[in-house]
Amino acid sequence: MPGRRRTRLAAVALLTTVTLILAGCSSSGGSGTAGSGPVHLTFWSALRGTQEVVDEYNRVQDRIRVDYQQVPSGPQGGWAKLSNAARAGNAPDVATMEYPQLPGYAIDGVPRDLTDMLPESVRRKILPQALDLTTLDGRVYAVPVDIEPMVFFYRQDVFTKYGIPVPKTWTEFQSAARAVKRADPGSRIASFFTNGSQHMAGLAWQAGAQWFRTAGDTWHIGMDDAPTRKVAAYWQGLVDQDLVRVEPVDSQQWRAHLQNGETVGYLAGAWAAGSLMKSTPGGKGKWAIAPLPQWDPAKPSLGTQGGSTFAVTKDSRHPEEALDFITWMVTSPDALRAKLSSGVSSAYPAVPALVPVARKEMDTSYYSGQDIFGLFQQSAQLVSPRWQWGPRMTSTITSVEDGFARAGAGSGTIVGSLREGERRTLPDLKSLGLSVTTN
Repeated sequence: MPGRRRTRLAAVALLTTVTLILAGCSSSGGSGTAGSGPVHLTFWSALRGTQEVVDEYNRVQDRIRVDYQQVPSGPQGGWAKLSNAARAGNAPDVATMEYPQLPGYAIDGVPRDLTDMLPESVRRKILPQALDLTTLDGRVYAVPVDIEPMVFFYRQDVFTKYGIPVPKTWTEFQSAARAVKRADPGSRIASFFTNGSQHMAGLAWQAGAQWFRTAGDTWHIGMDDAPTRKVAAYWQGLVDQDLVRVEPVDSQQWRAHLQNGETVGYLAGAWAAGSLMKSTPGGKGKWAIAPLPQWDPAKPSLGTQGGSTFAVTKDSRHPEEALDFITWMVTSPDALRAKLSSGVSSAYPAVPALVPVARKEMDTSYYSGQDIFGLFQQSAQLVSPRWQWGPRMTSTITSVEDGFARAGAGSGTIVGSLREGERRTLPDLKSLGLSVTTN
């Protein structure tokens, strides 16, 4: 693990500068004068249930008061708002950052370096694969909230009706896709998402891909490396043979196909179990969850899709209190119970000790009482630690999904879309002064 972390972020000169800036910011922080009343923290997040978490924290202690502001999710919402605030020097004390965006924020100097602040007792509680994703160039820039290993959601009743085995390998998945289409020509086993760059990333990750990696002071981009080409060719074959649907995830047509039984499977992170329950209530007792198919069952591996982190920003005047608040949100059973009081959530906690709380709070009758958190727990252990997100993932994602949309319409290919995403990412990285190489 230490060797991997030392090479996580190779913009050495830039990050050294960032670290010095953050150290300077730390010196201006403080906890307030004794007797002057509680420290006030500002907190921005788009995560559902956050208001309930903040309310509980403010209720159980009086040393710190957190003022919560809900922000919209996505690049045109909270991401842009946080970047603009940081540039103006008035970012909130605490902010939610998704894993793919964290390296970019770190290069821009938005999150504070928490390496010397995060207690070892807290580190030990966090799943190593999750903490690895927030550790860049050996420095910790955020605390993981959840980690979402990819799994296979499937219509158990349909697979049983037609005698189709639940696939354990990708070869079996293709066979099952043919069997579903043969049994019901109007049905498909799953969808290729034209806006699913992070789904594709998780699938490539599982196969051993490394879209971004560092060596010395150089970033290496390989969005068409051998594992990625294998995965892209596999899905291109499914698309070309009309064995999967081609549509955007979360679109009306995608949801309609799930609801009417014309799509009988869904590949996504663990968080999607709760989402599926809410969007497809008529599927209660019909859906089940299986491990993601493997390329080599003897060497199981997984990637993730989804997940968030909490960061203390460089602008916080109370970094120690901000980290205390984050630590409570991530490790406290009361915090998780407060979050779950706002509605169903199947997000897998980054702290495995909280799994019993998540399991107890969630009614899994939708999945016929299946121990879904037990499955997620096993799957999370298989997440490969080799993955690293790039410095400008918002731009990369946009470029790739533009290509996926064209490929879905019959103009271009999946691997071609990834190559184009790589090509269009290069200027962004070079504009940061980074040394960059490609395959």
